[in-house]
Amino acid sequence: MPHISIHVAFWAVFIVLLLGTCGLAIWKGGPAERYGALLILFFALLWEFGRLLPPSFAPWMPLVQLVGDGLTAVGLLVVAMRYASLWLGGALLFQAVQFSLHSFYLVTGRPIDMLYLLINNVNLYAILGCLALGTAMSWREQRRALRTAEASRPTLAL
Repeated sequence: MPHISIHVAFWAVFIVLLLGTCGLAIWKGGPAERYGALLILFFALLWEFGRLLPPSFAPWMPLVQLVGDGLTAVGLLVVAMRYASLWLGGALLFQAVQFSLHSFYLVTGRPIDMLYLLINNVNLYAILGCLALGTAMSWREQRRALRTAEASRPTLAL
């Protein structure tokens, strides 16, 4: 029973971090961070709402999750091709691990166990970490550009 409460705690922390990180990226990040955050947020929330489907959809959920992972990866790849950024490379690598994890469990028919939960949770936190790092770097660059613009602005001498 304790492992269920730990999983619920990880899930609650993940939702808070997901909304906070994506919100910060949309608010303070550059275009790459905004598009990446919207993609990550859309597919994560879509998956969470997918849990509300009736039990008759349960056999299809691993396949739906795999397709969602693939679409997230393709979306991040498109953003990475448009805005070459280090955080996108990291997020794409972690998204590939996520896709591989889900495909392994789907193909082998292995039931979800603690190893799956551990890898899945660490991986999702790592993707959010990449987004947060990218947002921080973009925010810093924006502030530096603003300070440079203000410093180079001519002053009127009276």
